[in-house]
Amino acid sequence: MSLDRVKNYFSTLGMENRVKVLNGSSATVEQAAQTLGCLPEKIAKTMSFSLNESKSILIVMAGDARVDNKKYKTFFGKRAKMIPKDAVEQAIGHSPGGVCPFAINADVEVYLDKTLEKFDWIYPAAGDSQSAVELTPGELEKYSSAKDWIDVAKE
Repeated sequence: MSLDRVKNYFSTLGMENRVKVLNGSSATVEQAAQTLGCLPEKIAKTMSFSLNESKSILIVMAGDARVDNKKYKTFFGKRAKMIPKDAVEQAIGHSPGGVCPFAINADVEVYLDKTLEKFDWIYPAAGDSQSAVELTPGELEKYSSAKDWIDVAKE
């Protein structure tokens, strides 16, 4: 189970208390914000993209942000192509609604969008649709093994 993998990962860091199992859904930004009692932009949504048939990436951005296709293409050299919902778990290691940048498949690269930098605390999912983990942007960078901070969100 994905939540267990994420919990185990954070327990190796001595941070298992940061993983929250919620009484409500965290499957969408709006549901997660309502369940956690925070603004939607503080939800760190993790989006799954395919760069080609064998390369998947994750982009984590503020909950109220949207991908700017022109910026994405400038950075990655191709048009943004989200992974189909029925292929996300195999490509990333987590099911839709619980996709997060922790305990993922080894070949998946993680990028963090600059929309997250302005917050003290953010809440990415933790492997399923009823979980989250509370982190600072710096902790997210460190524990997700993010490759880079990028700017692919619309203004």
